[in-house]
Amino acid sequence: MALMQWKKLLSARRLGSVRADSVQQGRSPFQQDFDRIIFSSSFRRLQDKTQVFPLADNDYLRTRLTHSLETASIGRSLGAIAGVGICKNLASTEIRPNHIGEIVAAASLAHDIGNPPLGHSGEESIRYWFQHSPVAAKLKSEMSPAECADFERYEGNAQGFRVLSRLEMPENHGGMQLTCATLGAMAKYPVSSGAAERPAGVMGKKFNFFRQDKELFAEVAGHLGLLAVGSSGEAWCRHPLAFLVEAADDVTYRIVDFEDGHLLKIVEYDEVERLMLKIIGDGGETAARLAGIADRKRKVELLRARALGALVRQLAAVFLAHEEAMLAGELDRPLIELIPASGALEEIYRISLRKIYNFRRVTEICIAGYELTSGLLDAFMSAVSEFVEARRTGREPDPRSRKLLYLLPDECCAPDDPEWNSSAGCRLLRVLDCITAMTDTHAVSTFKKVKGISLPGILL
Repeated sequence: MALMQWKKLLSARRLGSVRADSVQQGRSPFQQDFDRIIFSSSFRRLQDKTQVFPLADNDYLRTRLTHSLETASIGRSLGAIAGVGICKNLASTEIRPNHIGEIVAAASLAHDIGNPPLGHSGEESIRYWFQHSPVAAKLKSEMSPAECADFERYEGNAQGFRVLSRLEMPENHGGMQLTCATLGAMAKYPVSSGAAERPAGVMGKKFNFFRQDKELFAEVAGHLGLLAVGSSGEAWCRHPLAFLVEAADDVTYRIVDFEDGHLLKIVEYDEVERLMLKIIGDGGETAARLAGIADRKRKVELLRARALGALVRQLAAVFLAHEEAMLAGELDRPLIELIPASGALEEIYRISLRKIYNFRRVTEICIAGYELTSGLLDAFMSAVSEFVEARRTGREPDPRSRKLLYLLPDECCAPDDPEWNSSAGCRLLRVLDCITAMTDTHAVSTFKKVKGISLPGILL
């Protein structure tokens, strides 16, 4: 049975670099990854991107930024605890458990960096636009089925890899040039959108790189020694640490979204207490502590902290129990389904789906998001297509197209780039780079201006 090897999986080799960085005890390459991500403009924009409640007027609620920071915190703990077990079997290596925690923390920090405005409904609205817009229909006629798959199944995960490996620091081959270990741990779905052969179960549920970025991902997979699936060069088994990144995200959003739901009086306190105590399972110690706290908000904060602590311990243990299956590429279920608290987490998710994720205000703004995304893509892609057609036929682009293109960054309209000129898929991907980078507020403001709903203020 072929197994992936930890020595390669923990590679400090940077994407685009000719050599690996040395792993020092003071500030490792993986800590540098974390720092590069946190100082990037793409990460900073997550402060105004939706976690659950779009355009919230309550500054206590989580945004994508706070969710990403909390996920990175849980990821660091998970990685470091699991790292103790991993390092026991690593002979003559400079890797320590804290380094594994740093890899998982950096990957967790970046896990949502490619998400478009208005949360997961932003991804859904891009897919919907590509399937239903007359503007998209014309583009599809110029694309191959493999190119279309990127947009029919559009993924924030793939956009995230693109942000890190190409869009941030674009003058470098490899973009931010993060370590392959961090990029591999971030890739929960190491497969292309249209791959005929896919890894089993959860690993092949979505996809993690666009066709244009396939060679960059193949470079990462090669340095890490990920097990290939099939012979197409478009699918691999997961990096084992990606299971921890997935788990950090899963438990964080389930627990803290539940906490936010209680804050908004969507979820009853008794429901929160019952399910959190079920996760904690400490024989009544936490229940006794709760009896001495009067304020319900403080009670929920204690429950959340202890529940997350219990989940970290359970997840680290189940990770080590299934280590060999992950190294063989055979684990096809997420870790949260394998821990003792899986039943309570599933009940929390069912309640959240009914009461929080389908809360009326959330639903209303998500529906509006379909119109916003469709409006921006129709406007910008019709302008780009008209510009290209005008150049082909030797005429001047019409005034509306020229003015709309002024609103896009230069890289979205690159008439001197042969690929941009010849590929409708390339042009759409460039425009999506711009739209998905927008914050919620910027997207709404741009939509209003493009549609003439509001006009910019006068500059004095």
